[in-house]
Amino acid sequence: MSTHAPAAPQKINLRRPDIMQAVQAQVLSHYRSELVERIRANGSFLAADNIVIKLAKEFGFCYGVERAIDLAYAARKSFPADKPIYLLGEIIHNPEVNDQIQNLGIKTISNKPTDAEMSVLQREDVVIIPAFGTEVATRRKLEEKGCLLVDTTCGDVMSVWKRVRQYSKEAVTSIIHGKAKHEETKATTSQATAYGTGHYLVVYNLAETDYVCNYILNGGNKDEFLAKFKGAYSSGFDPEKHLQAVGVANQTTMLRGETEEVQRRLKAVMGKKYGAANVDQHFRFFDTICGATQDRQDALQKLLAQPLDLLIVIGGYNSSNTSHLAEMGEAKLPTYFIKNAAKMVSDKLIVHYDQHKKEEVETGDWLPAGKVTVGITAGASCPNNLIEDTIRRLFELRGISVQELLAN
Repeated sequence: MSTHAPAAPQKINLRRPDIMQAVQAQVLSHYRSELVERIRANGSFLAADNIVIKLAKEFGFCYGVERAIDLAYAARKSFPADKPIYLLGEIIHNPEVNDQIQNLGIKTISNKPTDAEMSVLQREDVVIIPAFGTEVATRRKLEEKGCLLVDTTCGDVMSVWKRVRQYSKEAVTSIIHGKAKHEETKATTSQATAYGTGHYLVVYNLAETDYVCNYILNGGNKDEFLAKFKGAYSSGFDPEKHLQAVGVANQTTMLRGETEEVQRRLKAVMGKKYGAANVDQHFRFFDTICGATQDRQDALQKLLAQPLDLLIVIGGYNSSNTSHLAEMGEAKLPTYFIKNAAKMVSDKLIVHYDQHKKEEVETGDWLPAGKVTVGITAGASCPNNLIEDTIRRLFELRGISVQELLAN
C-alpha cells in the first residue's frame, strides 16, 4: 500500500473579467478622490486668498499596493460569503485600508501564525499573503496544510528575494539594508537561508554599516558584534567567517541615497582589505530600490525645492516608505507626519507621529497666521480619499469651502 502526499490545492483565477470589473468599482468607491484628480490636473496646485496647497507630483498608492488590494477584494468576491478567508498580518501599512479589508469579512491572523492559529486553518481555507510577502517557513506550513494561497507579494520584493537566493548559492553573505523587524525584511532574510548554507546580516543605517566595515578591516570583539546585531543575523552567523564575501540587498522602501552609500562603503572596505583587483570575489551589489518608492522620493525632493512653510506627510506610522518621506521633509522645514485629517485638531493643535520618540506628539500653533503655503505628500500605501480629507481640513481651518473654491 503506497501513501501519497495530498495533491496541492487547485489555483484559483481571481483575475476573471467579471470579478475584476466588480472589484475595481468597489475599490474606487472606497479609495478614489475626484478632488485629488482635479488638483493633479490643475498642476498639483490649489490656492485661496490665504492658503496655497502644493501636492508632490507622485504620491499615494503604487502599482504593487493597488494590485494587493485588488487581489484581496477579488478573493472575497470569488468565494461564498461563508467561506473563511484569512490575511497574514496587514495587507499594507495603512490602518484605514486594513480596516476596510476586515469590513469585507476577511479575518486577520499573525504574519507568522502561531501553532494555535495554524490548527484553526483547514485544507482549502483561503489565506492572503500581503504585499510584503511572508517567510519561507510560513509559506511551507500553509502549503502543507493545503490552504489556497492568494499571493499579493510585490514584484519588486520578489526581485530582492531572487538576488539573495543567488548570493546564498554562491556562499555570499547578504547584507540587507533595512529594518530587521519589518515584515518585508523578515521575508527576505528567510529567503537568504532557505536554499543551502546562506547567511545574512541586516544593517539599519550608515553608523551600523561603518561598524561592520571596521570589523571587516580590523577585526574586533566577536561577542560585542553579535550582541550589537542581536536579532539581525542568521543562525550560526560568524562575523569572522561570513563577512569575507558579501552582497548588498535592501528593503525596497529605504532611501536610495543611503542604500547606495551602504554599498559604496562596503565595496571600498573590501578593496582595502583584499585589493582593488579582487573586489569582485568579495563584493556584489544589485539595485533593488522599488521604482515607486524612488519616484515619490524624487517628487518630494522637487517639491521641497519650492518655497513652502510646512509639509504634511500622510500615511501609516509603520509604513517604511512614508517614514522616509517624513525624514526628507524634517531635514528642510517643519514637517507633520499624520495618519489622517482628524489629527489636525485645529489651527492651534496638530497630533503627529514623532519617529524618534516612536509615538504621537502634540504641536501647538502649527499653522502660521497669514498667507501660508503647505506641501503635501503621502506614502505608497495611502489612498487618495485620505489625501482629499487632509486638503479639505486645511481649507476648513482657514474658513474656506473647497467646493465653493472649485466652483469659481
